[in-house]
Amino acid sequence: MASSQDLIWHKVLDNKTDLPEGRVKTVTAKHKGICLTHFEGKFSAMDNKCPHQGGPLGEGSIENGLLRCPWHGWDFHPCTGLPPGGFDDGVEVYPTKEENEAIYVGLVQEKSHEPTVSDVMVETMINWGVTKVFGMVGHSNLGFADAMKRQEQKGNLNFYGIRHEGAAAFAVSAYGKLTGKPAACFTIAGPGATNLYTGMWDAKVDRAPFLALTGQVATQVVGTGNFQEVDLVQAFNSVAEFNQRVQGDSKHSELMSLAIKHAIIRRDVSHLTFPDEIQDQKAKSGTKAQFPTNRITPMEIAPPKEMVNKAIALIEKAKRPLIILGHGARAHKKAIVEFAESLNAAVVTTFKGKGLIADNHPLGCGVLGRSGTPIASWFMNEADLLLVFGASFSNHTGITPKKPTIQVDFDPLALSKFHEVDVAVWGEISRTLEIFTTALEGKTDTLDQRSEIAQRWSIWKTEKKKRLSETSENGLSSIAVFEMMNKWTPKNAVMCVDVGNNAYSFGRYFEPEQQDFLMSGYLGSIGFALPASIGAWAAVGSSRPVVAVAGDGGLCQYLAEITTLVKYNMPVKLIVLNNHELGKISKEQRAGEYDVWQTSLSNPNFSEYAISCGAWGKRVSKEEDLEQAMKELFEQPNPGLLEVITDVTLI
Repeated sequence: MASSQDLIWHKVLDNKTDLPEGRVKTVTAKHKGICLTHFEGKFSAMDNKCPHQGGPLGEGSIENGLLRCPWHGWDFHPCTGLPPGGFDDGVEVYPTKEENEAIYVGLVQEKSHEPTVSDVMVETMINWGVTKVFGMVGHSNLGFADAMKRQEQKGNLNFYGIRHEGAAAFAVSAYGKLTGKPAACFTIAGPGATNLYTGMWDAKVDRAPFLALTGQVATQVVGTGNFQEVDLVQAFNSVAEFNQRVQGDSKHSELMSLAIKHAIIRRDVSHLTFPDEIQDQKAKSGTKAQFPTNRITPMEIAPPKEMVNKAIALIEKAKRPLIILGHGARAHKKAIVEFAESLNAAVVTTFKGKGLIADNHPLGCGVLGRSGTPIASWFMNEADLLLVFGASFSNHTGITPKKPTIQVDFDPLALSKFHEVDVAVWGEISRTLEIFTTALEGKTDTLDQRSEIAQRWSIWKTEKKKRLSETSENGLSSIAVFEMMNKWTPKNAVMCVDVGNNAYSFGRYFEPEQQDFLMSGYLGSIGFALPASIGAWAAVGSSRPVVAVAGDGGLCQYLAEITTLVKYNMPVKLIVLNNHELGKISKEQRAGEYDVWQTSLSNPNFSEYAISCGAWGKRVSKEEDLEQAMKELFEQPNPGLLEVITDVTLI
């Protein structure tokens, strides 16, 4: 037992009158949880954990002269910590003293921290560039959370505590879509982990790198039906490309390295789950965190010569080529636009690829498909060759299979995914374009389509002005909202879009310049926009504005995340189109010749809700007030929400 000279005294009670006779209280001395008792005129201190199942003794009570654990009723003497009946499962006690009416507890000096399994894995994660984590700290992930805390204190990591784990998953998905690199989401076992599922699938189908880190119940109770026990490896088998349980004898740094490597190279989901007792396990002597040096090969893969020759032959014959850009071409948009200029090719995008060419570019024709413009549709119909980069012919886009088609993609499974194409070119897009450009020099004879594109834009702008004149007493038209956004949205903003009629109108009416766009593409999950803006802000910080556009149905899915924006002072600008209805579903019911049923919504005043969370908020219901409100929104230095009352029929 330590002598009094070896003890460090910690004040745990400012005034002894704060703990009356016959009462107990949980206090903390440094990091140590203490059960403080006042019994028979004496203050005593003991370990706060019941030796049975760790129940908090300081939340118990003194009954019949014994301290009773609040969980299962085990008894101990309030001063000695010994159980009645001569059992040997007593509780450790600590010396106390009273000075100037305050109560102190004496503890020996804490040992310096020894690296744990979690420390090694968190450091490895950071070395691989995963420095943004979204999630929630809870009882089954505390050891790993403590390791992240140490790295955050060193400035190596940023942790963002969210209000719902589903929002964390969408934030990670958006981060991956924007940067091509993984962030991590972090949850407890059971329901915390299962709440990630939708966002994990969103990342998987949209090919965004994603790292999920989940707590797990202690290994000794696995299989017993323990509280919050879910077999997370089995649960995530269908969504995670890399999916492992961390064990005591695992190669811990290698396991983290492989999880991140799979996420980056496969552009897919990786998942690691950490049993509770493993997280605090001391790392083996000599164990070091890993680095990615020489662990990933360059991805500039050249396409097969056979496919290059076939593609060149088709391009040489083309007079009116059309280039179609999908989300998979995001990293190569500059090279593709230069290639289009050399071919005089009109350029359209899929909805997921919106903004990869500016609408005001002389060859830009907007979005193709259900969310698109008649300009894009016209040039696809008039084209004699389609060159498709980073897109896979989804039904939403509606790329015709009847035209001669060259498809270029880094993923061989995306080539001819839905139907046969004339030339399927497997290769990294920029490298492929270099080869095409060299082979085609001086060999093309295409029509210059720029004047025709300008003419078609003029026709469409006239049509938009006509639609803009349509008004209603029930609210503004969505075109009025997006026309005003065309004027006031920062040109370099990252824009996060939800699903529904607001998204269709956004695709059709918002005219991009230098903005990037993030959406739940193939999964089409409602509620994406607000949590995605959290991930986008974590990626770009103060270097670029972040804007989220949502309908009332989508916003309500994760409405509480406005408090996350406020807590971390993320100056996201949120625009919500409130028509008190799931408008797209009503439209689909009518189109299917069903009755409109259960699509009306009872909404809060979103602007007042934002203000109550600590953000800026304003509501607009008249078109003459829209511009001033939009201007005020984008002038805000802090998070802001503009609520626009819209008419569901004016889309």
